[in-house]
Amino acid sequence: MPSLVPIMLLSVLPLARGIYLGFTDYTLGAEGPHFNFMGNHLYMLSDYQFWESFRIGAAWTLAVTTGEIVLGLGLALLLNAGLPLQGLARVLILVPWAMPPVIKGLVWRLVYHPDAGLLNRALTSLGLTRQPINWLSDFAWALPAVIIVGIWTGLPLTTVVLLGGLQTIPVELKEAAALDGASLWQQFRYVTLPLLIPVLVAISSLQFMWNFNSFGLVYVLTEGGPAGRTRLPMLFAYEEAFRYGNFGYAAALGNVMVMVVGIALLYYVRSQYLSTKG
Repeated sequence: MPSLVPIMLLSVLPLARGIYLGFTDYTLGAEGPHFNFMGNHLYMLSDYQFWESFRIGAAWTLAVTTGEIVLGLGLALLLNAGLPLQGLARVLILVPWAMPPVIKGLVWRLVYHPDAGLLNRALTSLGLTRQPINWLSDFAWALPAVIIVGIWTGLPLTTVVLLGGLQTIPVELKEAAALDGASLWQQFRYVTLPLLIPVLVAISSLQFMWNFNSFGLVYVLTEGGPAGRTRLPMLFAYEEAFRYGNFGYAAALGNVMVMVVGIALLYYVRSQYLSTKG
């Protein structure tokens, strides 16, 4: 009971309140919420801005999650290869993960600064660009620039989890495959990767849920701009609630995001159950 009370007060009750508000027309300054059943959700179906934010959120989530998994697996393989100073590298790789999202956003805003940013200076000095690029305000570059920051942010945790999975694989299996004439690629494909699949599924599912709910990092970087090009679903819901005062509609948006995350959570739990059963 002592552990359930704060969970109920701080998690379950606010979640239930948010779900309820999603079925009301509650707006800032109104006397009280009035139940409108599926009114918000029906309006959502014809709301172009919602579908656009959902499309951007899907692109962001898939790109960031894929980048984290691919690069994290590569780094984990390097850190597991017995290279010099790999102990120091394992510590340093956790630094981005330990930084607060606001600090990460501020640091990368300095990196992307059009005039004094390190990225533009490096590209100009190498002769790759003639004019500085306003990475976070350019329609073509804003979303890719934010995706890079998202990958950099989630890469440490993904690498550490995959490294732990690699270290559970018996070395004898690789040695047996090598004695049978398997190359390094064949050892990875037929020995390492199949045994690492449960870990890959677990971290992919978790990163998908976290990335889809991203808010602080993107808000600090672009606040959803330029012209909504980086406005993720969470940012769209935030604007509807705290900029326009449409708390009922914002709560309905939150309900939809809870459903998406719930589907990913069910997939994660099912994969964990099957891996345990197997």
